[in-house]
Amino acid sequence: MKTGIKNFIMMALLSSVLSAVCGCVAGNAPRLSGAEKGIIDADGIMRVLSISDRKDSLVLRSKCVDFPKRALRSERFHRLADRMVATVTDSTQDGVGIAGPQVGLKRRVVAVQRFDKEGKPFEVYPNIRIVYRSEETQTGPEGCLSVPDIYGNVERSQTVVISYIDINTLKPVRDTVSGFTAVIFQHETDHLDGILFTDRM
Repeated sequence: MKTGIKNFIMMALLSSVLSAVCGCVAGNAPRLSGAEKGIIDADGIMRVLSISDRKDSLVLRSKCVDFPKRALRSERFHRLADRMVATVTDSTQDGVGIAGPQVGLKRRVVAVQRFDKEGKPFEVYPNIRIVYRSEETQTGPEGCLSVPDIYGNVERSQTVVISYIDINTLKPVRDTVSGFTAVIFQHETDHLDGILFTDRM
């Protein structure tokens, strides 16, 4: 079997398995706690956690869980999405991506600026995972809103395939991303597993 055909078949199988897994995980995810609701429902931009604070560091080093589908249907989730984007684009932050734990939520959600799309919009991705990373890599400088005043070169895959729940259809979706936007997705999804970019320097 030719390598290209074999890879295509493997990716198709992975996609069908992942779709089933994503549905199950989201269905079994714990409900939002009162504390989480309080973080989401507060006014103004969200506080960005920093490794310089011990309590913040414990959250930043935590593994995140999915949102239940019920939560994704709610106005509260849309409020969270709006507030995450408002926070990362605020003049005090001016970032290109932010993840749940950075705003105090141990949930699998990221907001990422899509430099690969017209208008370079910010988009929010709940229950996100990277399901494929290319062997071809790229190395470039990175920084982090939660790791102030530290920058360094990090090696990342050139192309990734992400899986997430579409907030309009509530169905699993896959997307192939390359270049700088792929770097942002890798940086932000690392946060969801308690990994900081400094761990990869």
